[in-house]
Amino acid sequence: MSIAPLAAHASAEPGTAFRGRIGRDARSGHYAVPLRYRLYLSTACPDGLRIAVTHTLLGLDAVCPVTVLPAVPDLPDGGYHALRPLYDASAHRYGGPAVAPVLGDDWSGRIVSTHAPDIMRDLARGFGAGRPSPYPRGAESEIEAVERMCAHGIERAAQRAGAADTGPDERAAALEELLTTLGALERWLDGRTYLIRDQVTAADVELWSALVLLDTVHRNHLDASAVHRVAAHPALWAYARRLTAHPAFGPHLDLDGIARRHHARCRGLEDAGAAVRILDWAAHTP
Repeated sequence: MSIAPLAAHASAEPGTAFRGRIGRDARSGHYAVPLRYRLYLSTACPDGLRIAVTHTLLGLDAVCPVTVLPAVPDLPDGGYHALRPLYDASAHRYGGPAVAPVLGDDWSGRIVSTHAPDIMRDLARGFGAGRPSPYPRGAESEIEAVERMCAHGIERAAQRAGAADTGPDERAAALEELLTTLGALERWLDGRTYLIRDQVTAADVELWSALVLLDTVHRNHLDASAVHRVAAHPALWAYARRLTAHPAFGPHLDLDGIARRHHARCRGLEDAGAAVRILDWAAHTP
């Protein structure tokens, strides 16, 4: 049985500013050459965390360098001063914020992509030879299903469940959506080490980072009863604990940076659930 039907209801993700792709053919323009590309990311950002884990799983330190950005952007619009030249070179009169993550082309000084799912796939397909791929053959539909499930059933639902500017009925419905998603994953993970294969895949990267965000950010805006219900999924949180102990996952956790980024951006009110984390992430980091 595939995990894909669990997320069949989720809607598509909105587009992002730059969607270039790395291809295998030199005629594609952006083709795979070691040390041509550079990642700019903050691991306090969920997308940056996902990319950093994928980069480590693939062992790409000597192939695609990473410039680590501060947890909190340094421009008033939420962008980074260090990325402004890349954005200005890549789009005439670009008016949006210079946000991360970015996959940049050092040859041209321009941006290839700011779309995390594309970046992760291109790193694996362009430079992942000789290592187990986080995108194994035949698993794409399942990985996409997990991406949708995490984005909508966990991250968006948790955000709505703790939003101060929505009514109690809407918050209750969002919490039920979150708990339904967590319950489905709890049953799916019973007896499993990883989510869709007998190895780490991009589906595990997606779910782990969503659980990190749920516990370190969204939990702050839930009441104690809601947090207790979220925590009551032992297989799911044991899975998160195991992955945190993996050398490609836990070492990228910047708990202090996540907290600072959240407090710099968040205008919501803390609730009783902010008191205690569900998982002691630092204790399980190698």
